[in-house]
Amino acid sequence: MNHSFGLTGLIFVLLLIRNLPKLINLNDFFRWSFLYVTVLFVYYSSCLAAQPSPILRSEIRNFIVHMANQHQYDMNELTEAFSQTNFRSDVLKLISTPASAITWDEYRRRFVNMQRIKGGVNFWNKYVNELARARKIYGVPEEVIVAIIGIETFYGSATGNHRVMDALTTLAFDFPKRADYFREELEQYLLLAREQKFGLLDIKGSYAGAIGIPQFMPGSYRRYAVDFNHDGKIDLSGSAVDAIGSVGHYLREYGWEAGGPIAVRARIRSKNFQEFLEAGIEPLHSIKELREAGITPLDPISDNMLSALLELNNQGSRQFWLGFRNFYVITRYNRSTFYAMSVFELAKAIRTARSS
Repeated sequence: MNHSFGLTGLIFVLLLIRNLPKLINLNDFFRWSFLYVTVLFVYYSSCLAAQPSPILRSEIRNFIVHMANQHQYDMNELTEAFSQTNFRSDVLKLISTPASAITWDEYRRRFVNMQRIKGGVNFWNKYVNELARARKIYGVPEEVIVAIIGIETFYGSATGNHRVMDALTTLAFDFPKRADYFREELEQYLLLAREQKFGLLDIKGSYAGAIGIPQFMPGSYRRYAVDFNHDGKIDLSGSAVDAIGSVGHYLREYGWEAGGPIAVRARIRSKNFQEFLEAGIEPLHSIKELREAGITPLDPISDNMLSALLELNNQGSRQFWLGFRNFYVITRYNRSTFYAMSVFELAKAIRTARSS
């Protein structure tokens, strides 16, 4: 910028010298000088407008330049938005606080209770046609979609009160442990805002930046959210119907098996089961293999079905389950065995309550 500024000045001086014989009075001289100052002012202002504000942190300025170069985002718009974005220490505290070591029973009571069961029945009755349509298209049972929405936001009544721009910016630049992930989600959020035409500072969500009735992260919003009510826009914050279709689409894209089991209780008759627990929650072992190892499902399951051995800590007693492909898919929504089991249990309870 300084070199260009000097070059412009040199050109003006040369032009001035060349035209000196023609400058018969001071008015002409001042007119030329005024023109030069005006041109320099406009040029200098445009140079400043093409750079992020120096008041912003260097990491954020670099991020703005990246968004401009990679996605043709307007730097002025981003500079203005980031200048109004707030660092949130409470977000860092919430995401850094380890989950309490609670038992499965304690966790279950938070989500599988009469309030959520009754709310789930009401939600299902209100959107019975839309849930049936989602099951037909995506293969996901109504009660599973209802249970996920019930656990995530109590059927849309608690979608979060943190500005998503604040939360994601704080985590992207002040949470080194997962900075890369949240920087990617911040990038996805900016792209989502442009696509959906909402204000960057207008959307509120969870302290981790999850949005709307189903609590989708921005990347998932862009990849999996659908316009299920066919009104020409995708609105996970205001449309329960879009949320229903989006949850069904999300689960199918992660491999939901229509009509497949989720989980069954298991009996252990061998001391050599630890290796199956340590193998993780992805279903890699056939029921036949598990039977031969002394691990038996308590419900009838085909021998060639793949499953994973799960343990739920329950006040000193050991509770064992077998999780199938659909259980694993639910953990792609939230990577917690307790979470997936709560969805499974709440879904069963909602279906039973509605049937009765």
